[in-house]
Amino acid sequence: MPISSPFRVPERLTSARRHGLRNLLRLIVGLILLFAAANVPAQPASSQDRDEIRALIARGALAQLRHPDFASLRQALDDSYHDGGYAPQWLAGGGAARAMLAELAAAPSHGLDAADYDIDWLDGEAKAIAAGDHAPERIARVDVALTVAFFRLLSDLHRGRVSPARAGFKFSPGEKPLDFPALLRRGMATGRWHDVVVAAEPSFPLYRRLEDALAHYRTLASAPLAPLPALPAGTRKVEPGGVYAGVAALSERLRLLGDLPANIAAPADNRYEGALVDAVRAFQDRHGLKADGVLGRDTLAQLATPLDARVRQIELSLERLRWLPELPAGPLIAVNIPSFRLWAFANARDDSAARLSMPVIVGRAAKARETPVFIGEMRYVEFSPYWNVPPTIQRAEIVPRLERDPGYWQREELEAVPVRGNTASITELDAATLEGLKTGALRVRQRPGAKNALGGVKFVLPNTMDIYLHSTPAQQLFEQTRRDFSHGCIRVADPPGLAAFVLRDQPAWTGERIAAAMAAGKTSTATLTQPIPVVIFYTTAIVDAAGRVLFASDIYGYDRRLEQALRAR
Repeated sequence: MPISSPFRVPERLTSARRHGLRNLLRLIVGLILLFAAANVPAQPASSQDRDEIRALIARGALAQLRHPDFASLRQALDDSYHDGGYAPQWLAGGGAARAMLAELAAAPSHGLDAADYDIDWLDGEAKAIAAGDHAPERIARVDVALTVAFFRLLSDLHRGRVSPARAGFKFSPGEKPLDFPALLRRGMATGRWHDVVVAAEPSFPLYRRLEDALAHYRTLASAPLAPLPALPAGTRKVEPGGVYAGVAALSERLRLLGDLPANIAAPADNRYEGALVDAVRAFQDRHGLKADGVLGRDTLAQLATPLDARVRQIELSLERLRWLPELPAGPLIAVNIPSFRLWAFANARDDSAARLSMPVIVGRAAKARETPVFIGEMRYVEFSPYWNVPPTIQRAEIVPRLERDPGYWQREELEAVPVRGNTASITELDAATLEGLKTGALRVRQRPGAKNALGGVKFVLPNTMDIYLHSTPAQQLFEQTRRDFSHGCIRVADPPGLAAFVLRDQPAWTGERIAAAMAAGKTSTATLTQPIPVVIFYTTAIVDAAGRVLFASDIYGYDRRLEQALRAR
């Protein structure tokens, strides 16, 4: 049975995306017509035109642009103009300029800002050219500016507009090369500029789905919404079967959002019941709330969130997805922190290859406890592991607890080992042991067993932050909708299932053997035949296999930080 995952394209959103793009293109008809009317001479470019273009490329800056400095693109520009003798490329007829302007103006359909590509300034230049001003300086400015805008659009779609580090992420996307001159030549040769632009975007399906969702939510945001009445005075929540004066407005909103079928009328007499309750449960599930159908403060707050804010969530999620490297074919484990969920794929490039999905617990939304965003490789699995307590937790939590309550040592089955050397472990707590823990000469660890904080299995992806996946004895925490309870590592709800997935190509590791190793109380290790990429990521908007757009709370404030980084560009 296929696993519902956020990595399959929802067919029902594609028409909305096309509709949204058509609306965007209508906004630039006037600009396109201006360029069509521009009476650029058909004769070969003059030596002055060529000299101006060569000089502008060498200068690497144009004060009229929103981002004047384009020195980083100088080599790509020189390579693009060199073979043509630095003649204008866009303004010599053929409609290339008009087609490129359409792509630049459609940047919002990708979650980008059209103003970054100087549409307004190009509008003014087009008017001057249309009025007959063919001065070499102006021809050079417009032609080079169009090339710069095209290259910037490609770069922004391929790599993102800001680096992950500027937005608080602890990972680098690595090399993501892009052959700008080759893409320009392809567009000039084929005239299929939209295909060229799309080719620069991330190829994984999640990105495509979110672009479709963006168009859909732009359309939704354009519709007026009736305000939702407050709960009755003195009422904290409305249970199914209760009375709520906002039943009509609630029904209208849920129909608009797709949670309530269009042919379902609002219940009579303001009675909150039937299909409307089911629709609220569907809405709650899409927004990371407990799907109990109860109208309370959190549910009404999510219902009242402006749809423009949802559009922005999707735009920011698209930006983050551009930071990801292209992943090779083969198995993949993906964790989305705000969704508190893990997916395991047999093939990272095959949407239908989702084999496993489960809830997870991530790091607390507190300083030094957040789960970092990074890409690692799972290399081996430890069954019945020791918990080697990190030094920060030892200093801040374990030692103070032992000073208050020495019995904690035995109850939690702790022991100490020297930081250096291979001396035997210390199982009794005395003054000398406690002093060694305080000074850092000793480190504390928890023995394998039922009380071990890591449970029966630890999934190891070596990294300098000491982050890994593991089981937990505190299974009741998975019943919570918001699950940021850990010190940074990721607790998984179905550890035997994940172990079976990562060891599936080793027949000796049967389900029975995995269960026995988890319960053995003695550490054993299974090495993966091939490392499995693990992407620990953060996005507050995804789309699932049924085409539902899912929104999550910005638990670590990364949306806010990304907004700040984009404004500071």
